[in-house]
Amino acid sequence: MTISPSSAQQYPCTQCGANLEFNPKVSKLKCPYCGYEEAIAPSLETVQERSYQEYLETNQNKLAVLSATALEVGCNNCGAKVTFEPSHVAGNCPFCAAAIVAQPKTAQPTIAPEAIVPFVVGSKVARENIRQWLKGLWFAPNELQQLAQQEKIEGVYLPFWTYDAYTTSNYSGERGEYYYVTETYEERNEQGESETKTREVRYTNWYWVTGRVDRFFDDVLIAATKLVNRQRLDALEPWHLKQSLVTYEPSYLAGFQAQRAQVTLKEGFETAKTVMQNVIHSDVCRDIGGDEQRVSNISTSYNSITFKHIFLPVWMATYRYQNKRYQVLINARTGEVQGDRPYSAWKIALAVVGGILLAGAIIALVIYLKKH
Repeated sequence: MTISPSSAQQYPCTQCGANLEFNPKVSKLKCPYCGYEEAIAPSLETVQERSYQEYLETNQNKLAVLSATALEVGCNNCGAKVTFEPSHVAGNCPFCAAAIVAQPKTAQPTIAPEAIVPFVVGSKVARENIRQWLKGLWFAPNELQQLAQQEKIEGVYLPFWTYDAYTTSNYSGERGEYYYVTETYEERNEQGESETKTREVRYTNWYWVTGRVDRFFDDVLIAATKLVNRQRLDALEPWHLKQSLVTYEPSYLAGFQAQRAQVTLKEGFETAKTVMQNVIHSDVCRDIGGDEQRVSNISTSYNSITFKHIFLPVWMATYRYQNKRYQVLINARTGEVQGDRPYSAWKIALAVVGGILLAGAIIALVIYLKKH
């Protein structure tokens, strides 16, 4: 698809007038035509945490466009809404690989991100990482290698929430302590005679306990997209947020796309609670002590809750094989690859048959050696 010309160009090249794009290799804006580079001015603001409770009570959405020239387009197939800068072209949806036929429009205001992790891994490295990932796939169809080489990868900033909270958890449960008793039993030996033997048998004494555990959670990361598998995104970690997060600047979007958040702040915090609860349960078990623990109840209060809305960089390769959609994700900070893959039924069948034949050959060899 083509994009109608825009008179407002936010990042023109001072050498040739073309649009600059953020180049991960040099961490600067770079002209794809003449090679001119321009550093992104560091922000004078630091990345700030925002009050969760204040946001909910006052409904201060702090809506803003991601940049003055940003365009937005929606996918009619999966419903994704992606934002990009001219003269980037939204040809295929990065989430479902469907052709985008809708005309782009001026990006609508959204909850402004506090911070962003810029792209570090470029498209060439991302493609090579995908090729290496494919080499390690067992029982992958032969067509997948050819298909992956033809597919275009898309650089997308995915939306995330981070949550900080101080938790206080009151619990009740039981502490189990082992003790051992020597018991005698009868057992027949090889001659069929009965023999008396002893053994140590373990038992458990249970004691009712109550207590409290406290913990501070820092940057619990929750994806704000519904179009990417949550387990795949979790597997892309770590993101090294403490070292890589910078204050959001529209310049980082040049040449890339960004997805609008699909998970609300409140929905995200409910998911974050489940992450926190797993950690709290482990804390409670350690606090109970003993050899075993039974947790009857945990009541947790969440205090001093803060949040950030951030963008994280991902290269996406979405492809279709036999009318099914598969996604491959690359952490554009570390190069980690995670993805879905199809299986070749005939390759699996050949492997099973080969295994049976090999086992039969081994058995035949053992029988032959015993006879000779």
